[in-house]
Amino acid sequence: MPNSTLTAIPGLRVGHHTNLEAATGCTVVLCPEGGAVASVDVRGSAPGTRETHLLYPTALVERVHAICLAGGSAFGLAAADGVMRWCEEHGIGLDVSLARVPLVPSAILFDLGIGASAVRPTAADGYAACEAASADPVQLGCVGAGTGCTVGKSLGFNLATKSGLGSALREGPGGLQVAALAAVNAVGNVIDPRSGKVVAGMRHPRTGAFVDWLSLHEDEMKRSIASMAENPTANTTLVVVATNARLTKAECQKVAQMGHDGLARSINPVHLMVDGDTVFALSCGSLTSDVNLVGALAAEVVADAVLSGVREAVGLAGIPALRDL
Repeated sequence: MPNSTLTAIPGLRVGHHTNLEAATGCTVVLCPEGGAVASVDVRGSAPGTRETHLLYPTALVERVHAICLAGGSAFGLAAADGVMRWCEEHGIGLDVSLARVPLVPSAILFDLGIGASAVRPTAADGYAACEAASADPVQLGCVGAGTGCTVGKSLGFNLATKSGLGSALREGPGGLQVAALAAVNAVGNVIDPRSGKVVAGMRHPRTGAFVDWLSLHEDEMKRSIASMAENPTANTTLVVVATNARLTKAECQKVAQMGHDGLARSINPVHLMVDGDTVFALSCGSLTSDVNLVGALAAEVVADAVLSGVREAVGLAGIPALRDL
């Protein structure tokens, strides 16, 4: 069966560390030998990130060696320490004459409310994810950074839907490939862009049917806003977009920006004050292509990956998955 996940992009490897009991984990994307040209776009107002400033087009270095996505809120950023250790042991990093320094931009999502809040991804977990990394089709669902993901939390966890890690691939002319990996942990609902219908998310307290946030009655809207105020960090969707096209660092940033269009098409509401939505973009090949085309495909494939994240998930910690509803 053909690979339609992020590892379809030549040179990329993905590994997970999953803690089902605590409902958390981390996912590592290892870049091709020599690294990948990379950038990022952060649009959520409550992000938790590490080494993202080096991805700005004006920063010195162009290539990074891995991307680490983790649960555990800001505590989960520690997983990147293990990724750095693994990379250093394998001779991977920026040669600064005295050492090789692995460049590992990272981002976290908040999953402390679903499992054991005192258990978060550690450096050992990040190292284990690297050990498990392969170019095989990415394992999806409640694994790695997707383990504790949920969507539709505007009325509380008891009316949310379990989601997880999703991935998808789109192909363009001349052999162009654009793929995305998404840890889908949105406060909003997941929408099918083709039909405009809610396919996962917040459920009505009386009927159990999926409910559009903006269609809530006034008293329900007040309850929803109060719930978000009480749990302001229980969210965030993290995405890695990769292509086999040769892009500059500035072009990678444009692709990351356009990748957020895929979030806007598939999650509603998105980019709220309580979200930390972040899209990384990696250029891993030498194919000549137009950045506008790559970005347009990125938007499509990010939306596909979000849908994959809710369709591949299984119920966990009492929160039903889409397949269980």
